[in-house]
Amino acid sequence: MMYVLTAVNALAALLSGASSIAGAVRPSLGLTTSEPVTSGMLLYARAYTARALPLSVVALVLLARQEWTVLAPFLIVLGLAQVGDSVLGAQRRNVGQAVGAGVGAVIHLVSAVWLYTH
Repeated sequence: MMYVLTAVNALAALLSGASSIAGAVRPSLGLTTSEPVTSGMLLYARAYTARALPLSVVALVLLARQEWTVLAPFLIVLGLAQVGDSVLGAQRRNVGQAVGAGVGAVIHLVSAVWLYTH
């Protein structure tokens, strides 16, 4: 089970980090075709990267080092951050962000519960 837990959380962390980089490079990826890229959107995309990328890197390091006692509370932080991202995506009607972050939240939070109970 630890291999599955490691793999799915690593994949979620990689996707979150990669999508944050993609959004910083091309902020229009998170917008509908009719929305312009404004200075506010640029700030949001860069702020998201400034938060998501370090969290993703730390998650990958903890997973690689199998730091289970530190990883469990960290997964709660990651899961809650993803819940926030999912809510923001839903509010903006960005299905990819809402669903992708929602799946990430479930992965991280269920994994944290499993680590705490086993």
